[in-house]
Amino acid sequence: MAEQNYSNHTRWYPLFHFVVVPLLVLNFLSHLVRLFMAAPDSGRKTLAFWVLLSVALILLALAARLMALRAQDRVIRLEERLRYKEVLTPELAAKASNLRVGQIIALRFASDAELAGLVERTLNGEFTSTKEIKQAIKAWRADYLRV
Repeated sequence: MAEQNYSNHTRWYPLFHFVVVPLLVLNFLSHLVRLFMAAPDSGRKTLAFWVLLSVALILLALAARLMALRAQDRVIRLEERLRYKEVLTPELAAKASNLRVGQIIALRFASDAELAGLVERTLNGEFTSTKEIKQAIKAWRADYLRV
């Protein structure tokens, strides 16, 4: 694997992003075209059902993806809070409990050496987005396990 950094840290899950989603979208578009091309008396209700089922399948895939990411975010939050207790001073670790989940997830890429400074800057409101937090990291700590 290539060394991970800000520019290449986005995780693409090939089966989901390049197989399942495109097939579900093609299925939906195919049924939608059939619905609009069908004559008014040629079973449009059945075709409408298939369009709705196609939409439901897309929503199911997206919901499954979002649930997996949410569960993973909870694990990351727990891991990082444990890391804060090991790496940060007790006072800073206690203050870090006020960070939002998105901030904690962004800070997970920071090396132990620069974590305290970035946590303080985040708590002081220096960063307006998680993107800014990630861009401020000098020594990137890779996360190759994200799904």
